[in-house]
Amino acid sequence: MASTLQLLEAGIDDRLLTAAVRNGVLLRLRRGAYVRSSYWSQIKPWERDDLRIRAHYEATGGTARYSHVSAARLHACRVWNCGPLVHVTTGYSNSGTSTGPDVKTHLFALDDTEVVTLQLADGREIQVTSLERTVLDCARLLPLNEAAVIGDHALRKGADLPRMRQMLEQSEIKRGSRRAITLLHSLDARSESAGETRTRLLLHAIGVEGFEPQYELPTRAGLFRADFADPERRVIIEFDGKGKYSDFKPTGEVLLAERARENALIEEEWVVLRLDWQHLASPADVKRRVLAAAVRAQTQNRPRPA
Repeated sequence: MASTLQLLEAGIDDRLLTAAVRNGVLLRLRRGAYVRSSYWSQIKPWERDDLRIRAHYEATGGTARYSHVSAARLHACRVWNCGPLVHVTTGYSNSGTSTGPDVKTHLFALDDTEVVTLQLADGREIQVTSLERTVLDCARLLPLNEAAVIGDHALRKGADLPRMRQMLEQSEIKRGSRRAITLLHSLDARSESAGETRTRLLLHAIGVEGFEPQYELPTRAGLFRADFADPERRVIIEFDGKGKYSDFKPTGEVLLAERARENALIEEEWVVLRLDWQHLASPADVKRRVLAAAVRAQTQNRPRPA
């Protein structure tokens, strides 16, 4: 993505810029910010959301204070199902940062302690709400699942939970306070992905208790860290996201090691249940499968007659 000034410095004047947009070579994200159409068409939706924030930054000269979901993205927190809008918070109305159908402006004065300065890849500075303020803002705005995905990752990145509770108690913002309280009670830094956050919340919502996140189990094939495990019922739940097996090591190596550890657990009479994104859309089916897994575990662990 490039600004009008950056393009001009590269030798692309207004005439060439207009022609490039008209011919579909460049896509105008907003006034003063452009991206190659070929690049835009091949990137992921969440990467487009990041570029929309960058386009807003270029178009407004970096004067905005980014908040809510946009701040979460800039803090590199996981964001799930939150939409493409650029969120800014300002203490006065009719701000230039509030213009455009892709911008959501929140009118509220921010305390200096609630704003931090981050650096972009090129070294320029950008102002965003602090991790703690970002989590609370998202809690007031978003459904629980979406806010918890951000909040869990914020905790992993160093957000201070007691500080958030204190900020919520002292805040002049009353709207959404109950939702924020609910969120803070539900956060768990042990969740390592959006899918794990959603699985944890779903298990609670359907009344399935006893599963501990990131439960470590020694096996003959090495240490196995289960996404969720109920040691009493000897049931393991694994959430299978697309990136789980390919983010850090070659896929084949990861799958073989995972399969060896899982086989070792099965030999030790654990039952392993795997869930994916599609399963999470059917809570009743998840509950049925978990209870069925518990019955299988109970049956195979029942003392055998001498």
